[in-house]
Amino acid sequence: MKNAAQTRILAIALAIATLAACALALINLQRENGFEVPTDGVTWVETSGGLQAQYVPAGSPGFRAGIRSGDYLTGVNDHPVSQMPALVRQMFRSGIWAHATYSILRPISHSSDLKNAARLDIQVILEPTDRSINQGLRFIALVYLFIGLYVLFRRWTAPKSTHFYVFCLVSFVLYSFKYTGELDTFDWIIYWGNIIAGALQPALFLHFAVNFSDDYRQPANQLGRRILCTALYLPGIFLIGLQYWALHYWAATGILRHRLDQISVAYLAFYYVIAAIVFWIRYRTTDSPLERQQLKWLTRGTLLAVTPFTLVSVPYLADVHVPSLLTKLAGLSLVFLPLTFSWAIVRYRLMDVDLIFKRGVTYTLATASLVGLYFGVVAVTAEMVHARLPSLRTWGLLLAIIVTGLIFDPLKRAIQARVDRMFDQRRFDYRETLIEFGRDLNSQTDLRALLDSIVERLPEALLVTRVAVFLAREGENLRSGQSFELAASHGLMNLSSGELNPFDLGFLDFDRPTANNHIFLENPQQVLRLPEVQRLSAARLDLNYYVPCRVANREGSGTRTVAVIGLGRTHDGDFLSSEEMEVLESLAGYIGIGIQNAQLYRRLEQKITDFERLKEFNENIVESINIGIFAVDLEDRVESWNAQMEVMFAKPRAEALRQPISALFPADFVSRFNSVREEQGTHTLYKFRLVLPTGESRVANIAIAPLVTRNFVTIGRIILVDDITDRIQMEAQLTQSEKLSSIGLLAAGVAHEVNTPLAVISSYAQMLTKHMRDDERLAPVLEKITQQTFRASEIVNGLLNFSRTSGSEFTNVDLNELLRDTLVLLEHQLKTAQIRVETNFDPQLPPIHGNRGKLQQVVLNLMLNAKDAMFGLPNSTLRIATFRGTGRVLVRIQDTGSGIEREHLNRIYDPFFTTKTKPQEGGHKGTGLGLAVTYGIMQEHAGKIHVESEVGVGTAFQLEFPVSAGRVLTPPIVAAIQESDRKTIHA
Repeated sequence: MKNAAQTRILAIALAIATLAACALALINLQRENGFEVPTDGVTWVETSGGLQAQYVPAGSPGFRAGIRSGDYLTGVNDHPVSQMPALVRQMFRSGIWAHATYSILRPISHSSDLKNAARLDIQVILEPTDRSINQGLRFIALVYLFIGLYVLFRRWTAPKSTHFYVFCLVSFVLYSFKYTGELDTFDWIIYWGNIIAGALQPALFLHFAVNFSDDYRQPANQLGRRILCTALYLPGIFLIGLQYWALHYWAATGILRHRLDQISVAYLAFYYVIAAIVFWIRYRTTDSPLERQQLKWLTRGTLLAVTPFTLVSVPYLADVHVPSLLTKLAGLSLVFLPLTFSWAIVRYRLMDVDLIFKRGVTYTLATASLVGLYFGVVAVTAEMVHARLPSLRTWGLLLAIIVTGLIFDPLKRAIQARVDRMFDQRRFDYRETLIEFGRDLNSQTDLRALLDSIVERLPEALLVTRVAVFLAREGENLRSGQSFELAASHGLMNLSSGELNPFDLGFLDFDRPTANNHIFLENPQQVLRLPEVQRLSAARLDLNYYVPCRVANREGSGTRTVAVIGLGRTHDGDFLSSEEMEVLESLAGYIGIGIQNAQLYRRLEQKITDFERLKEFNENIVESINIGIFAVDLEDRVESWNAQMEVMFAKPRAEALRQPISALFPADFVSRFNSVREEQGTHTLYKFRLVLPTGESRVANIAIAPLVTRNFVTIGRIILVDDITDRIQMEAQLTQSEKLSSIGLLAAGVAHEVNTPLAVISSYAQMLTKHMRDDERLAPVLEKITQQTFRASEIVNGLLNFSRTSGSEFTNVDLNELLRDTLVLLEHQLKTAQIRVETNFDPQLPPIHGNRGKLQQVVLNLMLNAKDAMFGLPNSTLRIATFRGTGRVLVRIQDTGSGIEREHLNRIYDPFFTTKTKPQEGGHKGTGLGLAVTYGIMQEHAGKIHVESEVGVGTAFQLEFPVSAGRVLTPPIVAAIQESDRKTIHA
């Protein structure tokens, strides 16, 4: 580290060099603007025959005058011209915008033979040389200078900072010094300044690239690195000597100048390419994330600047003409190099910060100011003593010295403050970091995100490699020091995830009365004052600083530690300064408050989550109960309204809330509700008939109970509405079923008694038929009587069979016979309803295994439903068909009735669901049990039931039964019939 004297000398030397370079560049710019260089725009090449026009750009003065590529110039204004210096002298003598007479030899047919060449005198109007590229290069020079000054003021004592500034200053000289051609003393200074800068700048850049990493500080690499860096400057020194030798000892020709320019360009491009390769190799091999980010931008910037310049240099070195615009663009691309360096410096902290330069400059300025003030005071005092107070003499001089000494300290402090603001912005950076970090802490409520932000921002602000945050455990009665756990870290690469938490952190006891503001461990591996277990933990963590984050106690006075921040050394292996520790301790207070706020917010979120979960659980209970529940306040306004109430009253919760019950319920309920208002306890209105807003009347048991708080204060009423309408209907249906059962038994008895007279009538009718078979008038009558008695007997027997309890025995059942018997039972009802019956029975239908009585009940239910669906409709037709399938028997019962609405198809098998709530005149009201019973019987017989229906077209039910064991079925033979039956029905 440099001492103060070295710092002052270096600062003064660089300041003088910078001011001199800026002054010379400014004067050079002024003189260049005031001195025009004439040109004909032609690229001349020295040959044995004279100057040959190698390239004549279109639009140039020579092209407009008539000069063409291949012409030879022998003289200008009657003066022989064989080399470039002679041509330049004649152009300067003529001046700009003047006519110069060119003596031209133009070979015939592009041959090199000049004996037969045509001699021409061409008048050329010379124009000023286009030097616009110089302004672009001066812009690059200013960019280099500003970046160098930024590093000088902000990163003075950092490694490589002086080197980097010298590189920027030399680059400024290289791109800003442009000799005008006057070749006076000042122009020669500019010329040689540009030559020296051009020789040193590539070497300085490559030197910077080679020395970028810090491994050269190792003793094993230091000597070799120094030898290599010294060798980098040898080609540049050789180029300077070559320029000097060529200028003083070689003939000044255009070819010589061109070759020297080619060597300079090749040297510059070669060093730039080597530097880019060095940056790229270090970028691929470095292990440091920060250095990798720096090298990434340096490599990209170098390649972006060098690639166009190198690509243009290759044809130039091969004596291939390059367009002027392309050359300018390639030169201006070099601006990307300093711009990339500035981004790497600002964004990725290419350099560190130190205080030595600030202090050195401060004391230098303070000393200079003191000396100046001293001599000023002495001079004024001497004048006053000599002119007005001649008696004071020596005492006056002593008084001046004393006054000067007294004002030294405040003067020094004033200069210190000024220099702080100019040269050392680090303290102000810390303040800005503190303000920005504090703003982030106040706005961050997520503890995990806050901890991640801390371990990310602190390494960026303090340039430390290792950061850890230890949080105090909550809700655990642990001894001091054991209640901390590692919550977040950065750079602890030597520890696995399983080793992060089981540390003994007993030395982090900042709540004891004698605790300091931080703990500093110079060597964490050898902290002899700690117990063995804690020493091992400190060594594994490898942190040098532990700073507590304190907040005020929740109860009483004092503070408590909610977290501890641990930090290691900087990237350069240095310890933090006292100024940095002061800022860090101040920041720790803000971090502690931020952590406490995040923890409180997390606990609040947990309580809110628990409360919402409990509230949701209670609401789910209320919503899941199949009873209408609502609550009213003391003003009889609805405060809650569950889903069952929404369904029952067809009124959404949003419309019911805050409404008085008089606006929602009929007057009789409001009257009964008001009658029990002042009474205590729960009151129940049994089988209360409730008229809904839809006009439907329902029967419900309504319980009214007071709604009280934990302190038994009544805040309203809670009402439970249990809709028992379906239950009452079920009870009525069960009663009706009992009646029908009794009637069935009575009908069976009557049918049995009717069989006796029918048998007598049938017997006598048959006897009379035998005796009177020859009587043509009475025999037919007796035959009809006999047939009708048989028919009456079949009807009575069918009724007996249907009413007889058949048990659950399963036998082989012929479905065709079962369908015919059922049609016999319903023949009278179907004729009365004017329903035409069409049957299509498969004569080879195999039997099924089932209970005949239950299957007949299934068929009877479906036929009765079809009759009711076609009641009163014209051209009503009931189609009944049986057919075979693969391993199954199918029965299809299809009507041409009103059909079933699509939204009801999924509910027709539900118990007590019916669409025949309001039957037509002559029809029957449904109970909703027929299809439910039918579905149960089909499941019992391992069968399936399918329904197809379309409103206004009709309904078709298809029953599928497995074939009885022992029978083998052939493919269906009535598929066409089945398809024709399906045509008018859509699922």
